[in-house]
Amino acid sequence: MTSSPSLDIEILPPEASSDTVLMAQIADLVNRVYAASEDGQWLPGATRTTASEIAEFTRAREIIVARISGVLVGSIRVQLLTPERGESGMLVSDPDRRNMGIGRELRRFAIDMLREQGVKALQIELLVPRDWDQASKQFMAEWNERSGYQVVRKGAFEEQYPDLAPLLATPCDFIIYEKDIQNFRTQRSAG
Repeated sequence: MTSSPSLDIEILPPEASSDTVLMAQIADLVNRVYAASEDGQWLPGATRTTASEIAEFTRAREIIVARISGVLVGSIRVQLLTPERGESGMLVSDPDRRNMGIGRELRRFAIDMLREQGVKALQIELLVPRDWDQASKQFMAEWNERSGYQVVRKGAFEEQYPDLAPLLATPCDFIIYEKDIQNFRTQRSAG
């Protein structure tokens, strides 16, 4: 039996924002994953984030990373909306390392961290095409629901983000999911 390398997860300290190579690696991973998962939703050349934006989120202690043997394999952004409500987004894992539970473990880490801070609910936004189905978005919707999240609101992207709407290639909506994280325990996977 062979053992797989361990997954190391941490919230980046603010001083990591000056590591321009790491900030670029995170932005590149987010942009590569979203380019594939949101194919057809955005105009050519539109990107999800920049290294400077990742640095800004890192300074605010909002970026959590996952590494295997020191190599970046995933990240998630977590922010406080209020003292009792958090939001996670930009959850990505390296496409070459899919089905290893990286996304699940990143989300678990984020929930545990928020719970320790007294946060009661976690919100997730999912951007979906309005007039057609996209397999990756269907997968995420099903994963959110299996994970105990409930749809609490739907809205038109252009109403919430009018400055980004011109970058869309197709009309899109946001689906807002939420879960009570104080009373909903995450399960550890076996093995």
